[in-house]
Amino acid sequence: MAGLGQKLEVRQGQGLVMTPQLQQAIKLLQMNNLELNEFVEAELERNPLLERDERSEAGGEENEPPAKSAESSEELSFDGAQASKASEALDADSETMYSDSRSDMAGSGSDSAAGPVDWSRAGKGGSFDGEDYDPGANSSRAKTLSEHLHDQLSELALKPADRLMAAHLIDLADDDGYMRADLGETAQRLGVTVCELEAILDKLQTFEPAGIMARTLQECLALQLRAANSLDPFMAALIDHLPLLAKHDYDGLQAACGVDGEELDEMVAELRRLTPKPGLAYGSESTRAIQADVFVRERPDMGWSIELNTETLPRVLINNHYAAEIAGAARKDAKAQEFISECSQSASWLVKSLDQRARTILKVTSEIVRQQDAFFAKGVAWLRPLNLKTVADAVSLHESTVSRVTSNKYVATPRGLFELKYFFTSSIASADGGEAYSAEAVRYRIKAMIDHETADDVMSDDKIVDRLLADGIEIARRTVAKYREAMNIPSSVQRRRILKRTG
Repeated sequence: MAGLGQKLEVRQGQGLVMTPQLQQAIKLLQMNNLELNEFVEAELERNPLLERDERSEAGGEENEPPAKSAESSEELSFDGAQASKASEALDADSETMYSDSRSDMAGSGSDSAAGPVDWSRAGKGGSFDGEDYDPGANSSRAKTLSEHLHDQLSELALKPADRLMAAHLIDLADDDGYMRADLGETAQRLGVTVCELEAILDKLQTFEPAGIMARTLQECLALQLRAANSLDPFMAALIDHLPLLAKHDYDGLQAACGVDGEELDEMVAELRRLTPKPGLAYGSESTRAIQADVFVRERPDMGWSIELNTETLPRVLINNHYAAEIAGAARKDAKAQEFISECSQSASWLVKSLDQRARTILKVTSEIVRQQDAFFAKGVAWLRPLNLKTVADAVSLHESTVSRVTSNKYVATPRGLFELKYFFTSSIASADGGEAYSAEAVRYRIKAMIDHETADDVMSDDKIVDRLLADGIEIARRTVAKYREAMNIPSSVQRRRILKRTG
């Protein structure tokens, strides 16, 4: 038996090292514009060598580059090795799909419209002492539900302890106006009894809008009917049997409420005029609007123009003059030199990563628009099946990179605002062996069929399958049922009841 021995051996291999720069590039790529701006703001506060590109905020100055001087802030210039390393970190070639990048990133710019100002119209449209002035219309933001309820609380005559309890309950209310907190736990935390807390809640439930501070949907609807003096025993019975109404079991509702069909129709119609979530009529402090990352516009030649939303993209520069100044002052301090070197390297990678992120998003979006050209021209029914691999192969990126680019990124199109992930759908085989259909397009067809149903022609899932097969779409009945349930469409039995009831 041969003896065991030790030896040294040198082997050469390749491996991916997650450097801090690569981690930052990946992190920036998967951020949306709102998250990116927050990140850049933090970097501007942390890194003294970074500053905003003020040229991006000055109208009409983007097309005129500032004169370079020793004291001006300039973008960092990368040598060949640095540029190649940065491009590899983002898995994208810096030269591809960006021939118009400067016009896309800097914006088209608009000619100055400066001219003589016409003051003859000044003052028209309302004055402070006129009847046309509306302070609400000139407010900077919508009043939140909490502010609206606190304003009404200030007008209510309550003891100091009761006022504190009422304010606390208002703060616990959700944005839709419901008070879902447990009263027992809340009473124990405040050191009061549940009866005292319920008495305060009863007063809050008289506030506007009607139905506010309700604990359940039934209570919310009952409060609104009580405010309108319409809560009779029959309506109370209808509210108590809402599950039957959700199932469209009108025969069961007639028996439970003790009314005939005509009276039940009037009661259901009155119930539908109520607001199930009254608090949503007011602003919310936590609501943030979705901003488009990319714009897709139709060109006169029937093609599509893809542009980045430059208004939401952060622009940063490296102040080379300040960097040289503090580097000279810190030559004798090793720690200061190390800090300046770290800041310079971090700033350089941030500037390059931001530019490469924009190029990659534009490249991926352009390929998606090319693949889904029929959707933009004709509508959802023409959406093609598409997956990450198809786009990744077309733009020479990895699938994970395309996934990060399309996550939480939105594109504004003539047909609406869509997340980039929306355009990736599974395929459904064609019955005649032709081109496959997109799952989203098939869902659209199913919904269109059901929308055109009549009381005498309600289609079962099997009948929908037959009609789709006649159109060349081969799909299983369980798949139709799954799509229908995902779109919150009732079964054929429930739809028949609804159509017969509504005529």
